[in-house]
Amino acid sequence: MLNFSAMKYCLLIGFVMKSTLMQAQHDIQTTSSVNVEGKVKKGFSFSLVELDAYKSISFDSVIIYNHLMEKKKVLKSIKGVLLKEVLMKIEIDISSPKLLSEFYFTCIAVDGYKVVYSWNEIFNSGIGNQAMIITEADGVKAKDRKDRIALLCPADIATGRRYVQGLQKIIIERVQ
Repeated sequence: MLNFSAMKYCLLIGFVMKSTLMQAQHDIQTTSSVNVEGKVKKGFSFSLVELDAYKSISFDSVIIYNHLMEKKKVLKSIKGVLLKEVLMKIEIDISSPKLLSEFYFTCIAVDGYKVVYSWNEIFNSGIGNQAMIITEADGVKAKDRKDRIALLCPADIATGRRYVQGLQKIIIERVQ
C-alpha cells in the first residue's frame, strides 16, 4: 500500500505529465488570406478563393517528418499552387535583377512560426517546383481544413520543418 507522501508524488507526476500533453495539443489558428509585404513596389495579398485561378499541382502523399526524422503524419491526395507562381505576381523593389540573389522570403504563420526560402531556392532550383500552398489534402478543400492556408515543400527531407499551417504573411527582404 502507498503511503501518503508517495501518493502525493504520484499525483504530482501524473498532473505534470497531463499538463505537458495538453500543451502539445494546441489548436491551429487560421487565416483566409495572406499578405505579402517588405521590399515590394506595391503591396499584395491573396486569398484561398484567388488561388483557384492558378495552375494546380498534385502529389499522391507526403509524409510529414520532424527534425528528428520522426513520422508525424501523412497528407494524402494533395493539391496546391506553387509558391513561385504566386510570388511571380509581385514586383520586388530592386534597381537591378542581379540583386535578386540577395532576397529571401520569410513565411509567417498566425502563431508566429516562421520559415525562410531564398529567392534562388524558389526561382533557380528544384525546390521552387515543389514548394506549394495547399489547396486540398486528404480529400478536404483548404477552406474546410483546420490549417486553412498551409505551405509545404515535399522536396524537403524533414518536411515538417517548413510545413507552415495558418500562413498569414510573407515578408520579402534583402540580406544586408
